[in-house]
Amino acid sequence: MNGFKTAILMTVMMVLFLLVGNLIGGEQGMMIAFVFSLVINFGSYWFSDKIVLAMYGAKEVTQQEQPQLYGIVENLSQMAGLPMPRVYIMNNPSPNAFATGRNPHHSAVAVTTGIMNILNKDELEGVISHELTHVKNRDILIGTIAATLVGTITMIARMAGWAAMFGGGRDDRDRGNVFADLALMIIAPFAAMLIQMAISRSREYMADAGGAQISGKPLALASALSKLSRAKEVVRMTNAGTASAHMFIVNPLNGKSVMKLFSTHPPIEERIKRLQEIEAGRR
Repeated sequence: MNGFKTAILMTVMMVLFLLVGNLIGGEQGMMIAFVFSLVINFGSYWFSDKIVLAMYGAKEVTQQEQPQLYGIVENLSQMAGLPMPRVYIMNNPSPNAFATGRNPHHSAVAVTTGIMNILNKDELEGVISHELTHVKNRDILIGTIAATLVGTITMIARMAGWAAMFGGGRDDRDRGNVFADLALMIIAPFAAMLIQMAISRSREYMADAGGAQISGKPLALASALSKLSRAKEVVRMTNAGTASAHMFIVNPLNGKSVMKLFSTHPPIEERIKRLQEIEAGRR
């Protein structure tokens, strides 16, 4: 269901892209904005593992250095039918984890020292399974496509705004539509951002369900999410960035969103409830 929801949201995003593209009166400007946004975002996508791992000071570890963590990742990767990702540890007391990499053959799983201190083995397996599902579902690619469309829509809206200010764009026959155009220029980037957030939340639900399936322990993942949600409010990740917050299993940013629509992650309570329902369905 969440996969279908993602497809619908991406379709709506494309329709919005085409509507905004029409504001500048032709395909040329739309394609320039799209290519520019594509280059920026896919550059980030191609080097996503190096960028985000360096950002959080993650250090790669070997089986000899971290036998339990490495063994968990290796075992669950085999169960998920995935190549063995590289394993990283971030020296950070705030408990969290993320996966990155442009595809399953170039992937990495990173955990903080904080998460290893508060989770038991079953809970850690649930978290790692969640992150491996992100790798399996190619969520980094989907997130990059969504970011590209959002960036393009925003860029086109700004181009159209400048054209309107300096007398460009539509001819005199279309002056009556100026207010509708202005409204679309303002609303479209905001709407695109909301769609991007909805896609991110949908992928988190999918990663929870996939993690429960891989580990076979939905309640362990639910327990981990509960612990992480409480602990991150006590020990905050001070170096967390808004551009990468969506990658973590729980949002590392301080405070809570004013509205669910603006959050990259679903409410923890709802995620736990769904995992409990998965467990109930297994009986």
